[in-house]
Amino acid sequence: MQLSVIILNYNVRHFLELCVLSVQNAIQTIDAEIIVIDNNSPDDSCAMMKQRFPNVKLIENKENSGFPKGNNLGVKVARGEYICILNPDTVVAEDTFIKVLAFAKNQINLGVVGCKLIDGTGNFLPESKRGTPTPVVAFTKITGLYKIFPKTFGKYYAQHLSENETGQVEILVGAFMFMKRDLYDEIGGFDENCFMYSDDIDLSYMALKKRKSNYYFHETAVIHYKGESTIKDGAYMKRFQEAMNFFYKKHFRVSFLFAFFMKIGIVFFSLVKMSQVKSKKVVNPADYILVSYAESSGKLLREKLENQLGKLVKQQNITKSFAKKPNTEIIFDQNSLDFKTIIETFETNKNKGFTFKIIPQSADYLIGSNSSFDRGEVIKISDF
Repeated sequence: MQLSVIILNYNVRHFLELCVLSVQNAIQTIDAEIIVIDNNSPDDSCAMMKQRFPNVKLIENKENSGFPKGNNLGVKVARGEYICILNPDTVVAEDTFIKVLAFAKNQINLGVVGCKLIDGTGNFLPESKRGTPTPVVAFTKITGLYKIFPKTFGKYYAQHLSENETGQVEILVGAFMFMKRDLYDEIGGFDENCFMYSDDIDLSYMALKKRKSNYYFHETAVIHYKGESTIKDGAYMKRFQEAMNFFYKKHFRVSFLFAFFMKIGIVFFSLVKMSQVKSKKVVNPADYILVSYAESSGKLLREKLENQLGKLVKQQNITKSFAKKPNTEIIFDQNSLDFKTIIETFETNKNKGFTFKIIPQSADYLIGSNSSFDRGEVIKISDF
């Protein structure tokens, strides 16, 4: 078997459904499998998986065992030569794994491969490629020097590469990590002493210590509804601090003075992240556009959306660009559109005043996120 896609889920049932739909489409021409591990979600994630995806391997944990242990359980039963650790709040294009597989097979001493991640508004997520957060690099992040002098202090977000340039980097993000199963086993998988947040940094760094080369691959974009699996609250701040302390203690000799300033910096940035979430204002769309190839079923869907939203909904066939009209929500009917087209349209129309939602195939809801900081939104369509 070529590939095993490992998806660890906790309490994001609707995002998981969308994710698995996209992965199913992306592995149709590949000898591959999907493995979903559920970390004791209180929602109906497992019931949905059994009903909608009976052929997907589902592991039901009886506790929330954390990101490292959950993924290690999935990899343990994986049969693929390559594995991809994938967040449940992601959407891949139909050719994502085909492209990444082809790239990986051409590399010598392959480590971890990451790809271009975009948020729910189509904007590039800079954590798609990063440098090792050594004490010096972390200091430039904490002080904001990487923004002021990107050429000199741009290592944190691997700014030697643009978002549209493939090349070697040091650290990849856990939302999408592609690698050989043998290397994962050689490293020992994710370190289970770390609950979350520095696990992807540690795995990437361990690959480097094995003298492997990690790569950022820009030729496919994946939507990451950043923030869906993790609420940025007081618990987030505490775990973020613990994660950074774990990484530094494991890999670096850190002085007491540096550790003191690092702790202050971690608290500061955690508070900033929390304030970004809490200060976000909700603005309801003024206009709606339904994008659908299907004429008859699309018309019926448009009428149901109008009843649900209480506003007129325009319908049109897909175009890569739309007339710029601020505060317009574009709704994609995935019953008639492929994920690659939807993702490309996100990117083409970013920062033009649009928000985006997707109606997954055979689903009765809209799903999406209007920023990198909120949990996203699921809107049920009544009488669907």
